Amino acid sequence: MSEQDHAGRGGQDRQESRFARFDPVAAYERRTTRIREEIARNRRGEYRVPTWALALALAGVVGVWILVLFVL
Repeated sequence: MSEQDHAGRGGQDRQESRFARFDPVAAYERRTTRIREEIARNRRGEYRVPTWALALALAGVVGVWILVLFVL
């Protein structure tokens, strides 16, 4: 193959990969893979609490503390 063939195919491959993310079957497989990897991490004890959950818990603790200090 010549340099020109490689350049032409590279552009075509790039365009195919650009549209590959819209393929519903590929998207389903990627999502399924991500979910399986997350479940495996959680079973190994590598889970993390989301930031929004930590912020909500902190707001609840501070709210109860203020309620105890100023209302009761």
